[in-house]
Amino acid sequence: MTAPFRSPRPARRRARSGPRRRPPGPRWGLRIGAVTSVLVLAASGVGHAVVTGVESGIGRVDAFTGMSDRPGGGDGLNFLVVGTDGRNKLTPAEKQKYHLGGAPCHCTDTLMLVHLSADRDRASVVSLPRDSYAEVPAHTDAVTGAQRAKHAIKLNAAYAEGGPSLTVRTVEHMTGVHIDHYLEVDFTSFMRSVDAVGGVEICTVRPLRDSYTGLDLPVGKSKLNGGQALQYVRSRHIDGSADLGRMQRQQRFLAALIHKITSSGVLMNPIRFRDVADTMLKSVRADSGFEANDLVDLGQAMRGFTPSSSEFTSVPLGNVAQPVPGVGSTVRWDPVQAPKLFQAIREDKPIAMHRDRKEPRARVVDVPPGQVQVQVGDGSDRPGPAATVTGALRATGFAAPAALAAATATAAPAAGPSPGTPPRTVIAYDPRWDRSARSLAVALPGAELRPVAGRGPVMQVTVGRGRQAVQRVRAEEPPQKPGGISAITGDEAVCP
Repeated sequence: MTAPFRSPRPARRRARSGPRRRPPGPRWGLRIGAVTSVLVLAASGVGHAVVTGVESGIGRVDAFTGMSDRPGGGDGLNFLVVGTDGRNKLTPAEKQKYHLGGAPCHCTDTLMLVHLSADRDRASVVSLPRDSYAEVPAHTDAVTGAQRAKHAIKLNAAYAEGGPSLTVRTVEHMTGVHIDHYLEVDFTSFMRSVDAVGGVEICTVRPLRDSYTGLDLPVGKSKLNGGQALQYVRSRHIDGSADLGRMQRQQRFLAALIHKITSSGVLMNPIRFRDVADTMLKSVRADSGFEANDLVDLGQAMRGFTPSSSEFTSVPLGNVAQPVPGVGSTVRWDPVQAPKLFQAIREDKPIAMHRDRKEPRARVVDVPPGQVQVQVGDGSDRPGPAATVTGALRATGFAAPAALAAATATAAPAAGPSPGTPPRTVIAYDPRWDRSARSLAVALPGAELRPVAGRGPVMQVTVGRGRQAVQRVRAEEPPQKPGGISAITGDEAVCP
């Protein structure tokens, strides 16, 4: 990754609780979250004069006053980024169009813990399920003013009972991670932010429809405006993955938004920057620690940031539907793997080991390749090309029968294709398994899809003349399962 710009202005220090060390160099506070990635536009590196007045557009919130017994930690900076369901600034037409009727719950719709490494080379984003089982400490209820003892709750309800401060306290208690800054955005500011950057492109390998939010996206690339983006990140009734699948879509959208900001020239255009910043910062709320000088530093550093600099994951889960009396169905974190994840955050380490970045990038497919059965041959029944393609398909995860692979691998390779060999590779498939066939076709660029009724679940690949390349593929990230920590980098989430 290109080394980020270092501001010559020396870093400032602020008083804080806990024995954490502030890393030297530019502050990276806002380079996080769907909104925080956009906020760095306010610091596009064009100088302090341009951000004059911008700081006053950020709403302030008291997120830390009076907090005690807070966790310490290591190097790097940690942020709690929350999205609330506030919609009071939207027009009635916008509410109807994007299915935002009804009264808001005044709770957090999205929660992300974001860690910026001390060396400025990595942003780690951890999604916290909003239905996570939590125990909030004793506090004063934000609505009734009554004193409440420690009790069980869903994580997203901490905001309704005690606002940002109780939310921060609860997350710190659950993770053992010291939160340095708090950032908050509602539905309105999210929509306006996406529109301000000209929309964001996302990709999907299957149609996405959710009658609750009105989301209706076709297969392939779609450029989303602010309202459509809100539908995309809110949808949780697309399939059985519910809120866990929704968190993964939020992470993909964040990666796509980072790519849009860093590749569109917004950071380098002072005139466009000012217009965008003025639009976006009006509805954002942050703790009082943010300053205009921080925004300048952040914009300068952002010039060296790319989607591959970021990594995304969700908290490892144990029981995803544990009933709690008086609370409802809650999500329990894995008691072994979740602490390991937060230990990595505290120790400023990557949250997961990734494959060698020199490997070809895998294309995302709808059906996991391990669920697609494949038999490979060629028009002349000579096993040379078939053996090569079979091995490559097996290497990327397809279920090419082991017996077939072994048999063809031991046969003598053919000198060349016979006259009867088709000019291009053909995939014969039963129309009832069309999703599997389309996923296989991604791995065999240029192959012809040929429906054959009654074939059953096994795809028949006939290798054509010439060399058939095999593209690496992977399925969309499945909902987090117990027993491990998985993560992707931002460049694996954006459109190819």
